[in-house]
Amino acid sequence: MSFECINIAEAKTLLEENEVRIADIRDAMSFNENHMKDAVNVNNENLPEFLQNTPRDTPLIVCCYHGNSSKQAAQFFAEQGYTRVFSLDGGFEMWKMAVPELCVR
Repeated sequence: MSFECINIAEAKTLLEENEVRIADIRDAMSFNENHMKDAVNVNNENLPEFLQNTPRDTPLIVCCYHGNSSKQAAQFFAEQGYTRVFSLDGGFEMWKMAVPELCVR
């Protein structure tokens, strides 16, 4: 199993057309300051709960700061059996510039 990279426009379309889970792997302070609408801040403490409560067939977008760390995390989720896993190109930094209306402060 593997993941796909997804650009901002593709991610926005996916969110509009499907039920999608968003795993934001940035630190809690950055997440609380601003994040993608409906994102869940996933860290080592809540990872088991996230895995238990997120259906494996629901599309999953993994978001980090700039789109680098999310690739390793997306691979991890793919290895856990998630069938449609995406790493957000450009990360949250690009997302908040492109679609600020889909961010929560």
